[in-house]
Amino acid sequence: MIRASLKPVFALLPGALTAAWSAGAAPRPVVVELYTSEGCSSCPPADALLGELKGQPHVLALAFHVDYWDQLGWADRFALSYAGERQSHYAQVLHLASVFTPQIVIDGQHSFIGSDRGGILPALQGERDGIAIRITREGDTLAIDLAQAPAQTPADVLLLALVPEAQTVIGGGENGGRTLREFNIVRKTFALGSWNGAAARYTLPRALLPADATEAAVLIQQPGQRAILGAASFAWR
Repeated sequence: MIRASLKPVFALLPGALTAAWSAGAAPRPVVVELYTSEGCSSCPPADALLGELKGQPHVLALAFHVDYWDQLGWADRFALSYAGERQSHYAQVLHLASVFTPQIVIDGQHSFIGSDRGGILPALQGERDGIAIRITREGDTLAIDLAQAPAQTPADVLLLALVPEAQTVIGGGENGGRTLREFNIVRKTFALGSWNGAAARYTLPRALLPADATEAAVLIQQPGQRAILGAASFAWR
């Protein structure tokens, strides 16, 4: 079952793709999800690694800031309750003993300690084929087109509003006195609905995204938060 936090926040109506865009699969980036917190002293090396990965064209790097550290001396300004819920669901799906920070999940299937370069970097190698996704800006609206894939099983479509980079002066907790650099921070999530393999379009007004979120990412993921089937990103600038 999909958690309640994955239910659509607003109505999105599927429609026809433009005739000029052909259906089919397309290469996709490997999706790296970092679960981190500004209150965790072990997290800055993982944040730095995510910053390195962010610059690689074959990687979609995402930082989910959890909120369960917020009562331990420092409240993370980027923390989302959804991040902790999503991480907890991965713990169930991947049969992990518990959640932890920093944690990296690759393509929804493989879990690593977030600073484990020796395990993470080899896991990023190789090409990934995915569902063709096109993200465009139409005035003040973001349009997400999914190509037709008739043999595709149903999947969930998720849009993430991102802050590409930030610096935070930490005033307390385990990282008190440090200035942290953070990358591709997930600021808000939108569940676009379930996709069944037919050509589809979703639209999102720019005004619904946080003002500091200048990029967006789209994930297509097997139900139950399992394997990533498609991924793409877009910058408003």
